[in-house]
Amino acid sequence: MKFYYKLTCLVALCITSLSCKKYLDVVPNNVGTLDYAFSNRNEAENYLFGCYNTFQTLNREVVNNVGFVTSSEIIYPNLDDNPFNRITGAGFKLIRGGVQNVSDPVIDYWNGANGGQAIYIALRRCNIMLENIDKPFDLKEPEKKRWIAEIKFLKAYYHYYLIRLYGPIVLIKVNRAIDGPIEETKVKRSTIDESFAYVTQLLNEAIPDLPPVIENQLLEYGRTTKSMGMALKAEVLTTAASPLFNGNPDYAGFRDKDGRNLFSTSIDPQKWSMAATACKEAIAEFESRGGVLYDRVPTNKVENVSDELKRVLKLQSVVTEKRDQNPELIWSSQFSFDYQGYVFPKLSTDAVSFGNEHPSNWSVPISTTELFYTKNGVPINEDNSNVFDFANRNTPQFGDNDNKSYIKMGYETAKANFNREPRFYAALGFDGGIWFGNDRRNESDAFYVQARGPFAIAGPKSQFATNITGYWPKKLANYLSIMNNGVEFESYYLPVMRLAGLYLLYAEALNEEGTASQQDILLWVDKVRTRAGLPGVVNAWQNYSRNPAKPNTKEGRREIIHQERRIELCFEGQSGWDLRRWKEIQGVLSRPLQGWNVNESAAVNYYRPRTIAVPFFGLKDYLWPIRNSEIVINENLVQNPFW
Repeated sequence: MKFYYKLTCLVALCITSLSCKKYLDVVPNNVGTLDYAFSNRNEAENYLFGCYNTFQTLNREVVNNVGFVTSSEIIYPNLDDNPFNRITGAGFKLIRGGVQNVSDPVIDYWNGANGGQAIYIALRRCNIMLENIDKPFDLKEPEKKRWIAEIKFLKAYYHYYLIRLYGPIVLIKVNRAIDGPIEETKVKRSTIDESFAYVTQLLNEAIPDLPPVIENQLLEYGRTTKSMGMALKAEVLTTAASPLFNGNPDYAGFRDKDGRNLFSTSIDPQKWSMAATACKEAIAEFESRGGVLYDRVPTNKVENVSDELKRVLKLQSVVTEKRDQNPELIWSSQFSFDYQGYVFPKLSTDAVSFGNEHPSNWSVPISTTELFYTKNGVPINEDNSNVFDFANRNTPQFGDNDNKSYIKMGYETAKANFNREPRFYAALGFDGGIWFGNDRRNESDAFYVQARGPFAIAGPKSQFATNITGYWPKKLANYLSIMNNGVEFESYYLPVMRLAGLYLLYAEALNEEGTASQQDILLWVDKVRTRAGLPGVVNAWQNYSRNPAKPNTKEGRREIIHQERRIELCFEGQSGWDLRRWKEIQGVLSRPLQGWNVNESAAVNYYRPRTIAVPFFGLKDYLWPIRNSEIVINENLVQNPFW
């Protein structure tokens, strides 16, 4: 009986197996294939949008943006164990040192881990799109050319993002067959010059076929335009010409397994000339499409406001204005900035109850606030007039009539907060500082920040809901946002690139290239300064600086341009990248980051700088480590220097 039972089961199994085999020969309706993905225009367009996905995500989360979290512009307290903390990962901890490692890198964009995006997967997706672009039967030639150009732009951007982090990278020009020999997957890193050259080639191929503007804003906003392509090319070539990548002696011994130098040890001045040309062409293209510096004073919920405060609101709105109302915006994030509750101090007793969800704890160190000029448009340690007392800047002073649009009359705050340039007041919230908005329309009844001691409205409330330096990144808060007896944040999209940044790139390239006149170089800096309400560089330094000849030398202009760029683009995720390519970040992070003594209530005790964090940035930190397991799997890969 057992024998017959087994025989019956065996026959049944065979019949079932044959039936299953026949069934598995049919692809179910809900299983995607490449042929189906490119069967017609609509399906192919969906795949195109998938290629954009990583591009959009890269510019979404500032807490995973290396240029944002390693700039030293903002300090975030170590709150991993707090149940209310919605910021995960170690991005903000990177400036403190000892976090980055080769076994499990923080913000890993090579593998796509710990806050990083899997960029190499995104590149494979783009190559699949290019391989199959001829398949949709109803895709017309003009649109096909545009799509190819968009994919090449995305490939360029993805490669460039990797280069900024890792230096020489593995170039993914075409996909390798997944069933090919294993040796073909063990690819080598290209040299840094080859890496930049390929990105430039992709952009040169893409730019002619990108649309000048997006006609259908509702359905296509965020897709690539010619101005975006040309602006990216300008930034790529400027980065390639910068000291980190152009003849960097620190990498003289950086070779692959065949002994090939991955970095050139000689500086190529021609790279600056190429960068200057690309910047000039990008500016001309964007301006020909109506691009100009944002210069409109907001009127929504603004009544009875002084000219000084109107300028502050205008400078805030350069970043927080609606995308379709900002003629300066070359491109922005595709996701609204989601951290206003972290940059917005508590301004009323009603707002204190929102401390868990909106902790107001993104803190600006004193060193960042000291970047901003005096009202005369020169660095605070250079001003030769009597408007700024540099030696006694940390002593208290009462708000006066000359500064009443910026500081509460009669309120005691630090001398450092008086007589500063308008961008200081647009970018920073501080104890005693006017914070216009929060559903109030008149300057006479505007809120001001009260931050001294635990009993002040904006003062320390808990480990989680405390600003540990006493300065807030006000620039990242929309003046229309409300946190009072309720919370209503007016959304905006953080710029990725805007015209002021492009002007300053051009000035930098012209200065480094070395043939342009002082006037031609500083013209582009002065455009940005004029919008900020400051005199031109030469005028300001001749009349107000202890170093009046500074703009007359290449080195002096370099320092001015770098500081101008750090001020203008502060909190926008640019400074961390700039400081790296300039090889200046070690100097910035070589001193402790300080804030005010926020637990003290008396001004004389509050305004005593105290160390909040001791940053560490070594030579190895200029380039990101590749995960060690990748080096083990692929013996042709080499690790970055000093890791």
